[in-house]
Amino acid sequence: MSEEILINVTPPETRVAVVENGVVQEIIIERAERCGLVGNIYKGRICRVLPGMQAAFVDIGLERAAFLHASDIIGPQGEPRGEQIHELVHEGDMIVVQVVKDPLGTKGARLTTNISIASRYLVCMPALGSTGVSQKIEDEEERRRLREILQHYVEEHEGGGGFIARTAAEGVSEEALLKDIAFLSKLWLGVKDRCAVVSSVDLIHDDLQLALRALRDLVTPEVERIRIDSRATVDKAVHFSSKYIPEIRGRIEYYQGERPLFDLYGVEDEIKKALQRKVSLKSGGHLVIDQTEAMTTIDVNTGAFVGHRNLEETIFKTNLEAAQAICRQLRLRNLGGIIIIDFIDMTEDEHKRQVLRALEKCLARDHAKTHITEVSSLGLVEMTRKRTRESLEHVLCEPCPCCGGRGSIKTAETTCYEIFREILRESRQFEVETLLVLASQEVIDRLIDEESAHLAELEEFIGRPIRLQAEALYPQEQYDVVLI
Repeated sequence: MSEEILINVTPPETRVAVVENGVVQEIIIERAERCGLVGNIYKGRICRVLPGMQAAFVDIGLERAAFLHASDIIGPQGEPRGEQIHELVHEGDMIVVQVVKDPLGTKGARLTTNISIASRYLVCMPALGSTGVSQKIEDEEERRRLREILQHYVEEHEGGGGFIARTAAEGVSEEALLKDIAFLSKLWLGVKDRCAVVSSVDLIHDDLQLALRALRDLVTPEVERIRIDSRATVDKAVHFSSKYIPEIRGRIEYYQGERPLFDLYGVEDEIKKALQRKVSLKSGGHLVIDQTEAMTTIDVNTGAFVGHRNLEETIFKTNLEAAQAICRQLRLRNLGGIIIIDFIDMTEDEHKRQVLRALEKCLARDHAKTHITEVSSLGLVEMTRKRTRESLEHVLCEPCPCCGGRGSIKTAETTCYEIFREILRESRQFEVETLLVLASQEVIDRLIDEESAHLAELEEFIGRPIRLQAEALYPQEQYDVVLI
């Protein structure tokens, strides 16, 4: 599998796209005014303790107070404390915390006291006294080798914290791992020293910018090229890779083509498609994706696909194709939290198992942690995907001012009948000579045409003339009845 990483940089915004075999699989966008906070370490102040929620709100200098749950407050060996929140923290206490989730919607950032600092191959966890290896490294011999290297260092440097080998550490030499350990240990000492001298709410350590995080977190052996369209960012990337990830230095390219980088690979078109509810499948079927506050729902439909054999075979093939498309859409749109998938009902258990296995196989390439349940009695697949940042839709869009985010607006007919009721209400309360209706052009047109007989009856009933005036800036639901 060939893979490329594209980095498009402008002063207000950085965008990263992961392209596998010519198909865009992932898009990450970070804006200068709203940089991602995940990984940042702060010295904060407890501003409110909520015993009923077993949580506290922490002022870390952001617009909204951040959220710290009792289960995210750890003991000296990295274990959960298990005490009540009012026994762990008190209002006014200063506390060192790390952001594990960006502010999402109306919610503040999610915090932990279990600090971790990532490098290319390792994650340093100062409170952890042991070592670990990424579950995505499946080879038992390699897992044992990595664990022995890390364990040997931890035993020799008691109190230096623990380390977890990341997926990228597979096959990496002991020398490279020890370099990473030395770098992380030095970085953590700097964080500790800064924590000791800072007495007020402040940022102690911020994570890398998106372009450099992409080099650290997204580059795998399958990545053949990293194309960047900014000379300044290329220079930073070359310097960073030469120092920390020398093996990828030769894969970094400066893109100077006349066509914009994202246009060349069709990324702009994919972003537009990723903001639509409906996703077409090659077979003629389609997905319908809806994001809500509580969860994301994905409905699978056969659409125009009728198959060649029988109904069960048609459904099975559609569901198999949908499983692959769903995995891509989860990454592309960065959908997280609870996800409910309504596959087309299958009668054969073997077909259900194959669809689930296809879903699991595709999700294995996902950087985010996922968990899938079996098909429920209602034919639904429930899954979770770890969410640390806003979805693509939430980054790029805002609720519609006309419908308030509902996704639909009242018909012109409904608005007309509301106007009739308002006219009756006003005419009974006030003595006026004329009533003036201000509404959108669509509503006025309907009042003049389809509803003209009803309007005439209403005029006769209230005994007063009704004038109509179209307002170009009024949405279809808005109207005013003015007394003259």
